[in-house]
Amino acid sequence: MKLKLLLGAAVAPLVLAGTVCAQEAGRVEATAVEDVIVNGEIVFRNRTTDENPILSYDLEYFQRFEPVSVGEMLKRVPGVTFTSDVLEFDGVSMRGLPPGYTNILINGRRAPGGEDDGAFLVDRIPAELVERIEIIRSPRADQPSDGVAGAINIVLKEGAQLDGGAIRAGALVNADGEIRGSGSISWAGATDNTSLWLGLNYQGRRNPKEKRSERYDDAPAAGGVLDNIELQDDTRDGEDLSANAEYTVRFDRGRLRFNGLAVDTSRDEDETSLTFVDNGSGVFDELDETEVQAERISQQSYALGVDGEFEVGGGELDFKAGWSGFRDDSTSRVDVADPGDPLELDEYVETDITDDEYEFGAAWTFGPDSLRLKLGADWLTKERDAAVVEFDIDNGAIDDPDPEPGAIYTIEETRLEPFARLTWEPTDALTIDAGLRFESMERDVTSDLGVVSSDAEEFFPSLHLTWSPTARDQFRASWARTQRRPDYSFLAPYLASEEPADEDALQGNPLLESEFATGFDLGYERRLGSRGVFGVNVFYREIENLIELTDTGTEVDEDGGPVDPGDDAYNLVEPRNIGDGTTWGVEIDLSAPLDVFGMPETGVFFNYTWLESEVLDPWTGVERQFRNQPQNVWNVGFIQNLPTWGASFGASLYGRDEGYESGLDELVKVEYDQDLEAFVEKRIGERFVVRLSAQNLLDKEKRETFLKYDGDSIEEILDNRANGDLDEYELESERSGVLYQLTVRAAF
Repeated sequence: MKLKLLLGAAVAPLVLAGTVCAQEAGRVEATAVEDVIVNGEIVFRNRTTDENPILSYDLEYFQRFEPVSVGEMLKRVPGVTFTSDVLEFDGVSMRGLPPGYTNILINGRRAPGGEDDGAFLVDRIPAELVERIEIIRSPRADQPSDGVAGAINIVLKEGAQLDGGAIRAGALVNADGEIRGSGSISWAGATDNTSLWLGLNYQGRRNPKEKRSERYDDAPAAGGVLDNIELQDDTRDGEDLSANAEYTVRFDRGRLRFNGLAVDTSRDEDETSLTFVDNGSGVFDELDETEVQAERISQQSYALGVDGEFEVGGGELDFKAGWSGFRDDSTSRVDVADPGDPLELDEYVETDITDDEYEFGAAWTFGPDSLRLKLGADWLTKERDAAVVEFDIDNGAIDDPDPEPGAIYTIEETRLEPFARLTWEPTDALTIDAGLRFESMERDVTSDLGVVSSDAEEFFPSLHLTWSPTARDQFRASWARTQRRPDYSFLAPYLASEEPADEDALQGNPLLESEFATGFDLGYERRLGSRGVFGVNVFYREIENLIELTDTGTEVDEDGGPVDPGDDAYNLVEPRNIGDGTTWGVEIDLSAPLDVFGMPETGVFFNYTWLESEVLDPWTGVERQFRNQPQNVWNVGFIQNLPTWGASFGASLYGRDEGYESGLDELVKVEYDQDLEAFVEKRIGERFVVRLSAQNLLDKEKRETFLKYDGDSIEEILDNRANGDLDEYELESERSGVLYQLTVRAAF
């Protein structure tokens, strides 16, 4: 049944396109699939001709390392990091900013996800369906204004670019010997006036991790005493099933394209934690508690779209229309047991999220080649229904079949975004692109406290300059205003008692505004030989309207109302727009063959990003960096072709330094070891390739150091923090082991 739903969503565009009659038109030149699958050439970063700064990477740039998902592709591009666990690449942290600051697009359209900050987990999109990845450092007026850190556009494969079919079969072998399979089949074909792409992908996944936590009553350097040791087995096991299709009809004066995507993710996340205390002789082998967590994740992402380009009235008319959907139906439970006792249910949570976005856009471009004006508008309507319900538990069983409402809310949003963009080319070497985007937004937030409506109107100007004094050299300068929208739960005005501290109550704020950023990019790019590229870019972002939790100074009861005599009183805490922040950095990337050393079959890859930022912490009043922003991120690698053997091999090493996460009651230092991956492949004839790849060859470790502060109120917590009075000092480490992947590909 699940496969039928996936195929139905993916091939729906073919049904919609069935009544379209095509006229004669010239066929677009396509690349034979065997030239991609069995590729004896090293593929480097593309050099784009876009007016704004965009880095483009074809799938072949990544494919020899056999990335499973878009997340594994992105860890090799400049300035992208992940703050997730070892061998997990889900929420993108671009330029060191939290995932909500990066706009994820699929075929140029926003991708709704289940994350509270609006981030889309890129490990849900299989690499097998991707044609290329575009890193948009600064947007034009005809592109969405979301993405303070930038945007990542995932461009899916299409029939106009490929011709032929491919089959893939593979196996992933974890460090514990467990094996998960993978496979895909795809086909692309074209006539003189049509093209078609069909793809189906299955991916099994497993990530067994081992964690160790040591908890002290104070920092060991200050004489802290070890309280307990926790050993944890954390295994994530699941599968992704995905399908996509694309159908294009070309006319004498234009084209019409239909596309569809469906991704189904099923994951089981199981953790078993054993906490040991001192047995009285200084050895921590006495079991104190057993805790078992079981999370069952079922998520689906869908996208259907149609777009077209036509010559109209001396200009070009383009339009787009589409629907994107996200579904999450997951459960989480925690069972605990004291020594000698059976496990007993302690927590049970159900999550149900439905997110739908409908959009339509149209634009008309006209004028001579040297002075082009584009006028258009985008319209989007969004509805997100979310329910995160925690059930009451009594004596190990769910106490009430009708649970507390919990985080139940609906957000409805409508946006109208007209724009104007002028592109002027005064000379062959100089291009100036100036534009203005205007957003009118209306939002209704519904919860158990009623409906709150808000609206906003904002301008988003942009200016981009490209100067190419020679065929090899290119200079770019960009200025643009962008935004980051509030977290969904921060907008929903439901009340959570005893958050963030025991005597506090946290309530959402439906009147929150977006964070806005003014950004500058200045870059230089040099073509090296016929295939190589070197680039350097300096960026700066000044962010205003930062959203942080604040103490309102108001006392409420547990329902958020006035405090009556005898009631428990809570300090009301809510998110508000306060303060500003800045972030800046330098991005360097190089991808080139070693032609200059007489080694054309050796390709080298290198990128390095230096990051810095300043934010005034709302709780401590001390300047700090953005949460978990590293100062240095880098990746270096090589690929060596052996033409006479029909073989290749290569390796890539990724690294970043520490980051810090600062909250009200804790400060966390996060560190990662370096990550080494490698591959070796053998091409067999013109249609087969066998590849062995490996990730995490250095068995990297993730380490977190927690400085925790306690108190019955915000004031008491901050006093303890200012005085360095720790409630707990914790050291946590995590490993996952080496992951091997054997893949066989064949073209037909």
